Amino acid sequence: MTDTEIEITADLVRDLLREQHPDLAGLAVREVAGGWGNQMWRLGDELAVRMQRMDPTPELQLKERRWLPVLAPRLPLPVPTPVRFGEPSARFPKHWTVMTWVPGEPLDLGAISRGAHAADTLAGFLRALHGQAPADAPVARDRGAHPRDCTDGFENFLRAVAPEDDLAADVRAVWDDAVAAPAWEGPAVWVHGDLHPANVVVSDGTLSGIVDFGDMFAGDPAWDLAAAWVLLPAGAAARFFDTYARADDAAIRRARGLAAMKCLFLMLMGQNGDRGLPGGKPHWGPVGRAALDRVLQGV
Repeated sequence: MTDTEIEITADLVRDLLREQHPDLAGLAVREVAGGWGNQMWRLGDELAVRMQRMDPTPELQLKERRWLPVLAPRLPLPVPTPVRFGEPSARFPKHWTVMTWVPGEPLDLGAISRGAHAADTLAGFLRALHGQAPADAPVARDRGAHPRDCTDGFENFLRAVAPEDDLAADVRAVWDDAVAAPAWEGPAVWVHGDLHPANVVVSDGTLSGIVDFGDMFAGDPAWDLAAAWVLLPAGAAARFFDTYARADDAAIRRARGLAAMKCLFLMLMGQNGDRGLPGGKPHWGPVGRAALDRVLQGV
């Protein structure tokens, strides 16, 4: 059995806790549905164990360990904060981290009914997050670039999803406008980098937490501003940008194109789920299609 095929069970999680953090081993362990690169397990009521699974290296977990304790105190929404580190061992040759649990329901399984409140909440969170990053902040690898440098990815997603001709033409027009937009000229700021409906939680009809910071980097905030369409209900993008109040026309154009690409990715993951492919998520298809409609509506 290879490392990626190790079956992660509640018993394994308990055994690892007994070995490395025995004071936590008596807490209840419950599997959390979802996850691909990492698998999550609830630990009691206030903690979670994040187990490296399909991620080929521990880089994303180590990044969260290093930077989330720095960022969390300045953020207005709960985020998972590392409290204990689990190191590779003979029992499990990968990294794992005990983190605070962020209560709420993932947005891909829930809904936002208080659109104005959610728009203000998301804008406030991103204003707080998007501060200038230090020189040793992580740099993006497969994301963070100007849309013009991501055209191959966009084209691959568009071909794979194969929307009807009229829709494809409209999506391509949004993308072409983003490619033509001026680049980010400000300082590199902290960017979450992966704001999609499974990485935020909701309660009482609005956003209540942000999770999965493994892709965080220092760079262009447009990668997060795309969430105005990917996360928020129809008609909320304008309020979001008014409240955020730091995005110029070029940033909005880049963000809208990136949102279109993210929506195509969600739709592709939905198709993969319908086909029973590894990592596919059938319920993401409708989520991505609804978000793409919002992208085409603009601000």
